[in-house]
Amino acid sequence: MSEARFAHAINRSLDDAMARDPSVVLLGEDIANAGGIFAVTRGLLDKYGPDRVIDMPIAENAIAGMAVGLALGGYRPVIEIMFMDFMTLTMDAVVNQAAKLHFMFGGQGAVPMVVRTQHGGGLNAGPQHSQCLEAWFAHIPGLKVVVPAALDDAYALLQSAIDDPNPVIFIENKALYAVKGELSDTPEPVPLGKARIARSGSDVTIVSYGAMVHKALDAAETLAGEGIDAEVIDLRTVQPWDEAAVLASLSHTHRLVVAHEAVEAFGVGAEIAARMAHVGFDELDGPIVRVGGAFMPVPFGRTLEVEYMPGAAQIVAAARATYD
Repeated sequence: MSEARFAHAINRSLDDAMARDPSVVLLGEDIANAGGIFAVTRGLLDKYGPDRVIDMPIAENAIAGMAVGLALGGYRPVIEIMFMDFMTLTMDAVVNQAAKLHFMFGGQGAVPMVVRTQHGGGLNAGPQHSQCLEAWFAHIPGLKVVVPAALDDAYALLQSAIDDPNPVIFIENKALYAVKGELSDTPEPVPLGKARIARSGSDVTIVSYGAMVHKALDAAETLAGEGIDAEVIDLRTVQPWDEAAVLASLSHTHRLVVAHEAVEAFGVGAEIAARMAHVGFDELDGPIVRVGGAFMPVPFGRTLEVEYMPGAAQIVAAARATYD
């Protein structure tokens, strides 16, 4: 184990994937010489050269379209879309092409590409650089959606995403990049679609992913002081999500909170709540409560953004509400 930052875990995962597989290539805006806007790809140009670490123009549709072609041609492209907000410009290539081609080719073709992108607030980046849009892509058959919270998971899930034969949207919360933690010398493999128990508990299940997992853990500590023992489930993968793990937790806590930074309306929490209300109805001793962002654009101002973003206090209040 060694101390590292979340961004370093991503960098090391890309480095190791490129070292073992020459078909892995990186494309994105300013990812080569500059190492990306958050320095996640720093140093990779020097190791692998401009044929494998490729700076692209500010044209997200072209980046995604080139990646689809490369994937069909035998490469494993990993592209970076600088800020998830600009995934809007990739939608034809990602949603209409990459997600559909395996199906349209009758299973005879694959599109092994990864789209790395950043979401989330906390940096006062405003309404066009802070959105959490994972629910959009989780809604599309043919796409997998990954949102890691822990350093080892960031490394291992990116390895699994690169190895996957079809497209994966790999989402990194900007607020996590500078977070320090322990990174294993050889992180254990993590398959896509497998949740982890971030904290065991017996009284209420809190399901989350990405940066909100850390806020859920903070909420769990507060609840413990009130005599409520919370279990925190880190989904890790939003699509496919680990329904069995959530149901297993609900079967012994009998209460459920789902928390995410994305807008609450029509979000990932709505899907989980609907499924658990159906398959876990007999296990519930209280209402399922969701925590999410307000239905508005992310504000620029620091104090306004703090008020906008859901945090540990809202999760604590939601857990209490499951006893109402």
